[in-house]
Amino acid sequence: MSEHDSGQLIVVRRPKRQKHGHHGGAWKVAYADFVTAMMAFFLVMWLIGVGTKQQRAAISEYFKNPSMTPGNAPMAPPGKMGPGGASDSAIKLGGAMDMPHGPGKDRRASRSAAPSQQEVEKLAREQEKERLESLMQQMHAAIEKSQALAPFKDQLLLDITPEGLRIQIVDKQNRPMFDTGSATLEPYTVAILHELAGFIAQAPNEVSISGHTDDAPYSSEHNYSNWELSADRANAARRALLDGGLVSDKIARVVGLAASVPFDKLNPSDPINRRISIIMMTKQAQDAAMSQEQADAPQVMTPSILNVSASVVKPSVPGAP
Repeated sequence: MSEHDSGQLIVVRRPKRQKHGHHGGAWKVAYADFVTAMMAFFLVMWLIGVGTKQQRAAISEYFKNPSMTPGNAPMAPPGKMGPGGASDSAIKLGGAMDMPHGPGKDRRASRSAAPSQQEVEKLAREQEKERLESLMQQMHAAIEKSQALAPFKDQLLLDITPEGLRIQIVDKQNRPMFDTGSATLEPYTVAILHELAGFIAQAPNEVSISGHTDDAPYSSEHNYSNWELSADRANAARRALLDGGLVSDKIARVVGLAASVPFDKLNPSDPINRRISIIMMTKQAQDAAMSQEQADAPQVMTPSILNVSASVVKPSVPGAP
C-alpha cells in the first residue's frame, strides 16, 4: 500500500434524481370531451338563434327523447319524424345549412316590408292629431290678434276631443248669442261666425255643428221645445258660416241637443250652457257621421239624428229658456 492509502473506505452519496411517472393521455381525453361539449353547446345555441319555430321544436323534442321510440312532444313539428320523435330536417348533417332564415332575418325583412293597414291608420291618426293641435295654436294666435274677436275672447273656447278640434261659442249673461227664446243671431254673433269661417275653411276637415240650450223649459202651443230651438240655432250658425265663406260641402252634420249635454253639469241653468259647438272632425268622426254611428267624445254626445234641417219633435215642457 502506498502512503496515500489509509485503508479507510470513503463512500460518496449522491442525491437520487426524481423520475416523473408517465401520466398517460387521460387529461387529453377529458379536455377533448370538454371542447366537444362546448362546441355542441354553442352549436345548439346557434341553431336556436337562427332556426324557425318548427325547427326549434324539433331540436327540443330530439333532446327530450333521443331514443328510437317516437316522442310525445307537446308541439309536434311538421315533417317527417326521425328516430328521436323529432323532425330530422333540423338535426341531420348539413341540415343547418338548409334552414330558412330565422328571426334575425325575419326582423330585417319586416323592416323593409310594407307597413300593415293598422300601422298606416295609426300613423294617419297621429299626424291628424298633430295637425289639429297646430291648427288650434294658430287659431288661438289669430283670435288674440283679431280686433273683431277681441271683445269675445272669453266666449270662445277651443279644445281637442276624439271627434276633432272643437270651437265653442258660449253665452254670457249680458251678451247672449241669440234673442231670448229665438234662433235669431245677434249681430256680434254673426261677426264672430264670419270671422271663424275663414279659419275653418283653411283646413280640409269636415264640420259638425250642434246647438245647446240650458235646462229652462220652453213651452209653445205648437209643440216647439228646446230640441227644436237648439236645432234651429245650429242651423242659424250654419247659415252664418256659409255667408262667411265656408263651403257647404264641408258641413257634415247639424244637430240640436237641447239641454242634454250641459257644459256646466253642476249648474245646468247657467248661461254658459247655451252655446254653439263647431267641431272640425277627424277622419274617424267623419266616417262615423257618414254611417250614422255615434262617435265617442267626452262632453259631446253625438246624436243618432243627423242633418237636422227639419227639427226633431220632443215632448214639450212648460216654461221658457
